[in-house]
Amino acid sequence: MLKHIIGVAVLWLTNVAFYPLLAQEDTNTLGHLWPQVEANYPGIRSQQSAIEAARLDEKYQASNMLPQLKAQAQNTYGTYKGNAGAFFPQAGFFNVSGNTATDGSPLTANTFTSATLEWDIYAFGKLRKENEASHALTAKKRSEYDAYLLNLKKMLSTRYIQLLYTDTKLRWIKKNADRLDDIRKITSGLSAAGLKPAADSLLASSAYMQAIGEYEKWKGLHEANLIKLSELTNGALVGYSSSAKRFMAATKPAPNEGEELISTEHPILVALDRQVDFYKLSGEVEKKKALPSVRFLGGYAYRGAGISSNGSASGNWQKGFTNATNNYLAGIGITWNITGLYANRLKYAGLQKEAETTGHLREQYQQAMQADLLSFQVKAVQQYQQVQKTGIAVSQAVSAYDMYMSRFKSGLITLTELLQIQLLLEQAENNQIEATVDYWMLHADRAALTADFQFLFNNL
Repeated sequence: MLKHIIGVAVLWLTNVAFYPLLAQEDTNTLGHLWPQVEANYPGIRSQQSAIEAARLDEKYQASNMLPQLKAQAQNTYGTYKGNAGAFFPQAGFFNVSGNTATDGSPLTANTFTSATLEWDIYAFGKLRKENEASHALTAKKRSEYDAYLLNLKKMLSTRYIQLLYTDTKLRWIKKNADRLDDIRKITSGLSAAGLKPAADSLLASSAYMQAIGEYEKWKGLHEANLIKLSELTNGALVGYSSSAKRFMAATKPAPNEGEELISTEHPILVALDRQVDFYKLSGEVEKKKALPSVRFLGGYAYRGAGISSNGSASGNWQKGFTNATNNYLAGIGITWNITGLYANRLKYAGLQKEAETTGHLREQYQQAMQADLLSFQVKAVQQYQQVQKTGIAVSQAVSAYDMYMSRFKSGLITLTELLQIQLLLEQAENNQIEATVDYWMLHADRAALTADFQFLFNNL
């Protein structure tokens, strides 16, 4: 008897501990959770950062169309042997050549500064294609972001449905345990009075303890589902008592007029379309790279040396800024990587094949999604009918159980017969819960296929 009392106490305490939210009536729906997920979930911010990175890359590619200005400044101390003549090095090159001095120090200081301007004035469309490819990459990232949000909405919906499912199962097991506890108490009283054998009391107690054990199992599942949901809501507590009532009500959606079709603007299909565009434009970029570039080049240079005009060299550092000379350069040149013709053609062909592969994959996705949507239309109607029928079955089973309980109290039926009736009631209630969760999961699948979660967000 002490074990029974402890079991009842544990059952009551766990209800107090794990159902604080049910004690307060809330009017939240699944739709109330989405803004919180959208504002706080790290995965969304990761996708937003990817879009911003693509935008910055787009700006970088656009900046390549501007003239490229480079500058350098050098101050060196060393030998100066070399031949007379002019030079105009690009930025980053060092020079030690100069006129040979007739006397003075063998080492002297040199100063050199220069600025060059390079501008691709005609690149046969290469820069334009690179800009288009970077723009396509940004569009691709945006479409992937939309597809990610759609997937996240489905994840939120399925986790919320699973939470309501385990919550319903937990409360149902509690109710079933209460029924078995009533049977146990009645049987104990009749056994103590000598009206029933002691075996009946043990059998009733065994059934009750099994129910408590089942309760512990589902309590763990419920806690796990609550943790999974809180991962999406940034750890915030979720009020779901009103949703638990709507869960078992299983709202019937408005009937569809005609056959539903998968929209060509579905985020997953759009993401694949943008992927195709990106591959095609990237291939065009590789193709254009095989063409030459016409480039304007301009520059200005200032040079000082520690060698005077009379051929005398000074080893003093400050003398390196004297004996200055200026040079400038302007011209037009053509650069052409001829050996890259074959390699760029191969890259172009490979990227075009990638675009073709993704295009076929997009058709496959649309075909499979359309089949899934048609399948939903067939199953949803029958699933709703199952929910309604199981609800009627539960109502009838409850009435029958109450009648048989009265007959048991009057000694007209045995404990074994009553437990069989109780088991039938338990099966009917469990069938109703399982049919209901399948019904809502079907609608979660439909919402993902149609990219429309309004029904779930408003009715659950």
